[in-house]
Amino acid sequence: MQLPPMNSEDAAFDAALTQLLAGSTAEQPEAPSPRGLELSALWQHPEPQLLPVPTITRGFRIRIDLQHTKPPVWRRIEVPGDITLPRLHEVLQAAMGWFDCHLHQFRTSNERNPPRFATQFDLDEGDEGMLEDEVRLDQIVAAPRDLLWYDYDFGDGWEHILRVEQVLDTPPETPRCTAGRLACPPEDCGGIWGYHRIAQWVRSGFSEDLRPDVFESAEDGRDWLPPDWHPDVLDLTEVNEMITKVSAEPPPVTEEFASLLSLERSRGARNMLDTLTMPMFHEPAEVSTEDAARLTEPFRALLQVIGDGTHLTAAGYLKPVDVEQVARLTGISGWWIGKANREDQTWPVAELRALARSLGLVTVRKGRILPTQVSKRRADDPSALLNHIISRIPLGKSLAERHAGWAALVAVGSGLPAEFWHGEISEALSGLGWRSSGGSFAAPPAHSPTLHVLSLLAGFSHRYWEPRGADPAVATVARIALNP
Repeated sequence: MQLPPMNSEDAAFDAALTQLLAGSTAEQPEAPSPRGLELSALWQHPEPQLLPVPTITRGFRIRIDLQHTKPPVWRRIEVPGDITLPRLHEVLQAAMGWFDCHLHQFRTSNERNPPRFATQFDLDEGDEGMLEDEVRLDQIVAAPRDLLWYDYDFGDGWEHILRVEQVLDTPPETPRCTAGRLACPPEDCGGIWGYHRIAQWVRSGFSEDLRPDVFESAEDGRDWLPPDWHPDVLDLTEVNEMITKVSAEPPPVTEEFASLLSLERSRGARNMLDTLTMPMFHEPAEVSTEDAARLTEPFRALLQVIGDGTHLTAAGYLKPVDVEQVARLTGISGWWIGKANREDQTWPVAELRALARSLGLVTVRKGRILPTQVSKRRADDPSALLNHIISRIPLGKSLAERHAGWAALVAVGSGLPAEFWHGEISEALSGLGWRSSGGSFAAPPAHSPTLHVLSLLAGFSHRYWEPRGADPAVATVARIALNP
């Protein structure tokens, strides 16, 4: 049996499809066929049509249904109409119980090529579309029965439909969840099919006959599931605690740091944002005179040694006698292996001098190291000296140093014990998109001039290891530095 001959439109369509699937770009014909235009349209999403921004902000009571779940997993939330889509995304994650570890998108229909909003990640990857960042909810929905679709995790394919149940004359001050049913499926469980199998197994009391094949044993499955997870248990108090957490605004911060927090949010991370919602970042902060003297000890020791100025060696280092004095006064000589009399071989002293210069405490001129006018006026006033140091951090000129410096201030300001600083800072930098030169999956290094200053304030010079434990005074310094 022979196939009928292919007409010209069919041939053009097949050629375009073959080239598209092969990853190449077909040359545009002088007169594209209707079939060719149809193929191109398959990959084009129309832009969403927005409503005018209302003159009066109202609220919405919305029901969220996780599609294809039986029995249905749903929530009812109340949100202000002026909530932007990125903030709504965070509320939806908290209300449902997701962990925000995958991509998402909002769309305004359920058609094959629905109008959809782009995230910053989409644009960074070369996609085109209307950015969701400044779009308000009340520019999309306005009346009962209006719909909005929300997709999360394109691997597992979770589809949510948001239906307006009521327009509220008075918008809620903060988003809240008023009702719901059933627990959120576990992340990465394999989509609807995997969720239903796991839910059935848990409901059976972990029957061996119903154990999903993906688990090697019942113990393996229990270990994989979130702690105490049961498909029929929903704790609304816990849900609202999470919504409150993601809805909380950070304290006032500098313009530079605010842009960094926006970058973090746009990448779907919340490491620093969540930390900044802790009550301590919203409370007045002050360092006592006694603590100021203790924290600034290394810098005051250096200023004491150089006095009104002292000559450097021909190579530009501190003289051996000065290195010995600095090492003794700061406690470095108590643990340093060696004589601690050469700056180029005693890196803690060299680092102290470099940091003091970056902080504007010392300067080098004509072969001499001199105190600056700032440090002269503050040398005998530890509180004034500490305030100057705080005003200069974070240190660094490069983008990497600045980002790592801000991340260090947040981690240290949280009161975290010093042994966990590096891990927290690295995680924050990962959320900002930084990667280690050792590979795309390696955590970025936490080191920065700012972290080194904070380590010195925490007493590094008195130990041969990095600081341990929590120092409330150093945490207070970091929080003060974050305030504009």
